[in-house]
Amino acid sequence: MIDYPAALAVAMVVETGSFERAARALNITSSAVSQRVKQLEERLGVVLIERGTPCTATEKGAWLCRHIEHVGMLERELLQQIPGLAGAAERRVTLSIAANADSVGTWFLEAIAPFTRDSDYLINIAIDDEGHTAEWLERGRVLAAVTAFGEPVRGCRVTPLGALRYQATASPAFFARYFADGVTAASIKDAPALTFNHKDRLQQDWVRLVTGQAVAFPTHWLPSTQGFVDASVAGIGWALNPVPLVAGHLEAGRLVEIVPGAMLDVPLFWQVSRFAADRLPELTQSVVAAGRRELVQ
Repeated sequence: MIDYPAALAVAMVVETGSFERAARALNITSSAVSQRVKQLEERLGVVLIERGTPCTATEKGAWLCRHIEHVGMLERELLQQIPGLAGAAERRVTLSIAANADSVGTWFLEAIAPFTRDSDYLINIAIDDEGHTAEWLERGRVLAAVTAFGEPVRGCRVTPLGALRYQATASPAFFARYFADGVTAASIKDAPALTFNHKDRLQQDWVRLVTGQAVAFPTHWLPSTQGFVDASVAGIGWALNPVPLVAGHLEAGRLVEIVPGAMLDVPLFWQVSRFAADRLPELTQSVVAAGRRELVQ
């Protein structure tokens, strides 16, 4: 039998990031949380939590956290049928979802807003590159994801959302300095770009699309969607930015499209575990409707 008080303690430590905050959420002492986690780890013979600031789940711990999410959803189904159990069983359930930063910065928050208004579920959004969010599903760390991966992850259902469109932009002064004679492989080699992190390949993909070849170029590292836009306007570098975020800057002349019409479309998909899909159809409906409304079809 699963020790659910201990499993819930593990899930709350991961959700809150510390034993102390988990204790406050569970209305018990920190030592009680620590004891429950330790005893469960010893019983299972595996480490469930990586102690640190913040505390995070190990691979086994992540699977246990998803199980607790599932239990929470099942509890809510039961409470709808037997409301009298509410005093003993009711608790707020946090749903873990992965999404890429550019979706969060453009359309995804509006997509989940109707679901959060109409339910009392809480949302924990993990940010990663759209090419890697499916890995969060595969590792059991989330129950749904916005991803560029169109093949269904095992145990999941996949729905196309549309494509997030990007424009390569720079400030007029930056353009005049580096691209006055045209955007070529040679000029790109000298022009500093902006790169989100080491997983971000959008700039490389766009360069290959425009020049027909892979080009090594200098780059600034900046893990922020809005920071990309601000840095482009400030003349720090050129970058691929989501069209909705730069339209106003282009119209006002604060940015220019460095190769007019050379846009990059990144197809996105909604992948959700079958368990969650059956119990949270409103979440999928809201995300899919927003994606098909806001993304390029």
